[in-house]
Amino acid sequence: MNFFLLSAIKMAMVMGVLMLTLLYLQWAERKVVAHIQVRLGPYRVGPHGLLQPIADTLKLLLKEDLTPPGVNKGLYVFAPFLAITLSLISIVVIPFGPAIEVAGVQTWMQLTDLNVGVVFVLAISSLAVYGIVLAGWASNSKYPLLGSLRSAAQMISYELPLGLTIAAPLLMANTLSLREIVLSQSHYYWGWIPAWNVLHGPLPQVIAFVVFMIAAFAETNRIPFDLPEAETELVAGFHTEYSSMKFAGFFMAEYANMFTVCSMATVLFLGGWLPPWPAEKGSVFFPSVMFAAAGLIALRHGLYRARPRDRRSFQVIAMVSFGLAALFLIPAFAQFFSPLFWFGLKTGLLLFTFIWVRGTLPRFRYDQLMRFAWSFLFPVAAVNLMATALLVAIFG
Repeated sequence: MNFFLLSAIKMAMVMGVLMLTLLYLQWAERKVVAHIQVRLGPYRVGPHGLLQPIADTLKLLLKEDLTPPGVNKGLYVFAPFLAITLSLISIVVIPFGPAIEVAGVQTWMQLTDLNVGVVFVLAISSLAVYGIVLAGWASNSKYPLLGSLRSAAQMISYELPLGLTIAAPLLMANTLSLREIVLSQSHYYWGWIPAWNVLHGPLPQVIAFVVFMIAAFAETNRIPFDLPEAETELVAGFHTEYSSMKFAGFFMAEYANMFTVCSMATVLFLGGWLPPWPAEKGSVFFPSVMFAAAGLIALRHGLYRARPRDRRSFQVIAMVSFGLAALFLIPAFAQFFSPLFWFGLKTGLLLFTFIWVRGTLPRFRYDQLMRFAWSFLFPVAAVNLMATALLVAIFG
């Protein structure tokens, strides 16, 4: 009984944190892109626009839900539901931390571990294209149809180099379980260099990691690979005819896919929840130092801001940061939350890279997009996989 209750609690916690992350990921994107473009971004709804995602959600809930004439109503409604469902399923096999004991029951910071977890994620991600294709076809409009056709060709093309780059760390770990892949990276070279797959011998997977991230941009339809949406050419692409919560479903699916691919990159290449240097060398104190530094920066900004509201909000942020810094000095708290901190930090930096690229790079032409996949990424990923297989066989 404890096992099932604990599983239900874990599921509720994971889904709650994930939904909150997706809600505020779009706020973070708007703020980061705004600063890149020397603007403020969301600012008026709550302190520094922190309530803007809630206002946007209410707006989408209250907007009129239009259904254009001539659509295939069943598939038109089913497409966004399929997209959001498939984008959320993969999270069940992502390991966020090691085993912990709760109320006398040992459990992992993971909803479930499959011995074919990597295959499961690849299978689900390959089905995700159906949501976009069905949306474009069912809309009975030329712009969504062209966007869905682009998406099908793009996602199928970039799945090949993506799969080849994933196969390389699998050869090194000799398992398909995501949990076991993380545990295989848990040692250190010379006592301080992490044996993450991106640094692991006999062939560090730096090339595989870079190719994986490039293919992940294309798989998630993000700039510079957002050709299925291309506002300048296709109005909005496959979701042109969608409004209200149906549009929000596609919007949420895109951010959920971003979170999934960044989590997979963290697990496959960056050691998952493992710290970059051993605990006995001070990695346990890094969260406290980081939050204390963030508190000092927020306090400084709060003292020198002209707006009274900014002074108050920065002081609150500083107090929260100092409180977290103190909590991470408590061994019982740090033992539970430090793995989550390291996993969140790595995944957050990769998500920031997605946002940063959106604010800096232009969109490719469609022929450039396809040529890049078949003429460059696929050969590079294939050569890296063959080299990895050869070196693993030799030094195994």
